[in-house]
Amino acid sequence: MTRSGTTGLAQRRALLAFAMTCATTAFPGQGNASTPGVPEVFDPPRALPDFVFTDEAGREHRVADFAGEVLVINLWATWCPPCVAEMPTLDRLQAMLGGERVRVLALSQDRGGAAVVRRFYDQTSVRHLPIWLDPRGAASRILGARGLPTTLIVTRDSREAMRLAGEAEWDAPAMVKLIRAIGARGATPRPAAGAT
Repeated sequence: MTRSGTTGLAQRRALLAFAMTCATTAFPGQGNASTPGVPEVFDPPRALPDFVFTDEAGREHRVADFAGEVLVINLWATWCPPCVAEMPTLDRLQAMLGGERVRVLALSQDRGGAAVVRRFYDQTSVRHLPIWLDPRGAASRILGARGLPTTLIVTRDSREAMRLAGEAEWDAPAMVKLIRAIGARGATPRPAAGAT
């Protein structure tokens, strides 16, 4: 294995170990990865199915439109208490990491559309998150979300690196470190095919 191949493997192992540490320390008392509140890590990151969502003005977007950015895709709704509880942490995460090409895509499942989300943002002082809409729940179905909130961390090349069902403190130091580590992975050169 080449030196860069060894480095890439070491970084993948370190990332996986860090995610498992997060699962056991940041979320004590939880079971396995399918349990709400425990991150499910994919190593290597897995393909993400294509889906469409809209912005506040009704323009359609896809994940591929944000290639080169780490995405925190959060499926939520204003009527979901755990979603409401974690929304300020997502807002703070966007403020903290936006300059590092990390984008929070909080896809509202509210059927009332942008007006409902705007009112919620105004009432709760959410200032850093644009309005993203998925009122028919297409993203939830395509992504196989079992409930709300569900959050995916997507690599710079649009692959799912991690999924978490349930509420989390997204601006907690362990989460910020994990998201940065996922973002750094895209900068690591991979060994050429056939390298030994």
